[in-house]
Amino acid sequence: MSIQESGEMYLETILILSKEKNTVRSIDIVNHMGFSKPSVSRAMGKLREEKYIIMDKDGYIALTGKGRETAEKIYERHILLTDFIKRLGVDEETASEDACRIEHVISDKTFAAMKKHAAEGKLPKTD
Repeated sequence: MSIQESGEMYLETILILSKEKNTVRSIDIVNHMGFSKPSVSRAMGKLREEKYIIMDKDGYIALTGKGRETAEKIYERHILLTDFIKRLGVDEETASEDACRIEHVISDKTFAAMKKHAAEGKLPKTD
């Protein structure tokens, strides 16, 4: 079963927070995403059931291998798409917001082509 966009957003947030600090708890996700505690709690329960995360008795959250793979895939898309859109002349905030929408729906085939294009140095240039 594939994970939904909201699940991908939570996993990406856990990955980002884990890069910023050693431990991640639900309250960190609440503060980062601006969602309610009950919403985050429900999401963490679903991600735990689907084996994307583990949570210890003290509430510390860690990505499983499956969760990390999904989170890194989405994060990579976000970074490349944001950069691509910024190079088109779009401001950072708008580029990041648009990348966040696109990263969940772009096909693997199209993203792979964009990634190859970027690796070859063919991204749009800014003036």
